[in-house]
Amino acid sequence: MHTALLKRRRAGVLLHLTCLPDALGRGGRGFIDWLAQAGFGLWQVLPVGPTGVEGSPYWVRSDAAGNTLLLDAHELPPLGGPEQRGFLEAASWLEDYARFETLAGRYPGVPWWSWPQEYRDRDPRALAQLEREHAEELRRVRDAQFAFAWQWARLRAYAHERGIELLGDLPFYVAPDSAETWAQREQFQLDATGRPRAVAGVPPDYFSQMGQLWGNPLYDWDHMRRDGFHYWVQRLRLQLARVDVLRLDHFRALAAHWAVPAAAPDARHGSWQHTPGRALLSTARLRLGPLPLVAEDLGVITPDVEDLRRDFGLPGMRVLQFAFDGKSDNPHLPHMHSRDTVVYTGTHDNDTTRGWYDSLDAAARSHVDDFLGTSGAAIPEALVRAALGSVAGLAVLPLQDLLGLGSEARFNTPATAVGNWRWRVPQGALTPALAAHSRHLNELHGRA
Repeated sequence: MHTALLKRRRAGVLLHLTCLPDALGRGGRGFIDWLAQAGFGLWQVLPVGPTGVEGSPYWVRSDAAGNTLLLDAHELPPLGGPEQRGFLEAASWLEDYARFETLAGRYPGVPWWSWPQEYRDRDPRALAQLEREHAEELRRVRDAQFAFAWQWARLRAYAHERGIELLGDLPFYVAPDSAETWAQREQFQLDATGRPRAVAGVPPDYFSQMGQLWGNPLYDWDHMRRDGFHYWVQRLRLQLARVDVLRLDHFRALAAHWAVPAAAPDARHGSWQHTPGRALLSTARLRLGPLPLVAEDLGVITPDVEDLRRDFGLPGMRVLQFAFDGKSDNPHLPHMHSRDTVVYTGTHDNDTTRGWYDSLDAAARSHVDDFLGTSGAAIPEALVRAALGSVAGLAVLPLQDLLGLGSEARFNTPATAVGNWRWRVPQGALTPALAAHSRHLNELHGRA
C-alpha cells in the first residue's frame, strides 16, 4: 500500500471547495483551522476544474485549469512579476485553455465541434489571428489561472503548517466540450468533426436501473499506448503537484470500461471493453515515482479490478451506507474492512446519513438499528463512530454527517441533471463545540 497515506490511523473531512465562500482564501483557511482544532489530518475535495452551467466538478471544461469562482477576490496576487512569469513558462496547457475559453466567449453556448471549421480544426493562421485580435481576453484568462495557482499554493502551505493534507479527486473522463478534447483530439475516440464516436457510462447499478449514460468521449487507448500514455502521465503529474493524495474516480475503468455507442438512448446498450490500465500505471510509476492514489473501486468490481488495485498498492474505498443489505459478509460492513482501505459514511454521490436512514423501509431501518445499537436521531453519529472505529487506515466523513443534516444538504444525486452541487456550509455551523466533540471522537478511536 502507499505507506505515506496509511502509515498511521487518521481521519479527514469531505467538503468540496464550492461549499465555502472565498474558498481559496479566507474561507479555506478558516475551515483548515477548524479541521486542526477538531483533530482531523486531511481535507478531501472534489475536482477543481472550471465547470459547465450545471456546476458538476466531474464535467469540467479542463481538468488542468482551475475554477476561478473559488478565488478570494480580496487576496489577488500582483501581476507581471517573476512569479507569474514562472507560472506561464511552466503551464504548458495554458495557451490552449486560454484560446478555448476565448473562442467559447465568441460562440457562447456552442460546443467546439460546431465552431467555424478553421477554429474547430485549429488552423494555425486562424489561431495566430485570434492571438492578435483577442489579446486582452487571452491575457485575462492567463491572469485568472495564475491567481488560482497562486492562491492554491498558499492555501496548501497553510494546511501543511497545521498538519492537514489535501486529498484531491481526478475524474476518469473529461467533458466532450473541453480544452483537452479540442486541443488533443488524437487522444479520444472522436469522428472527423470532433463528435464522440462512443461515450462513457456504467451499466445498471445501485444508483440507477437504467445505468448511467455519462456522455464523456472515450479515450483512444491504442493511440495512448503507442505514445507512452503521455496524456495520462501529464494529467497525473499536474494533479499530484496540487495535492498530497489523489482519488482516482471510476478506477474500475482502468481494468475495463463501459463503452456505449454515441447514438444509444441509454447506458444499457453498452459493453465492457479492455483498458490497458496495468501498462498505464506501470508507465506512470516509472515516470512519476510512487503513486499516492486512492482507487474509487465502487460499483461492479471484478477480480481483475481488485488485482490491479492490490498489485499497485492502492487503497480502495468502503462506504457504510452500502453495508446494510442483510448479509453479514457485505464488504462495506466495518468488521469486513482491511487496513488498506478508506472508509466513508457516504460519498458526495450518497444522501446524507440522516437522509439515507430516513428513506429506508422499516425492515432495513430495523437492521441498521440492530447493528449500530441505536436508532432515530442518533444514527448519524453512530455511523460516524463506526467509520472512525473501523480498522481502515483512513476514515473520511462528509461535513454534512458531522452536522447531522438531512436530505436538504445532499450534494449530488447521480443520474439527475438539476438541483445538484448547490449546498453551502451554513453560517456559524463550524463551532468550537463541534470541533471539541470531533477531536474527542478522533482521540477515542486513535485517529487524532
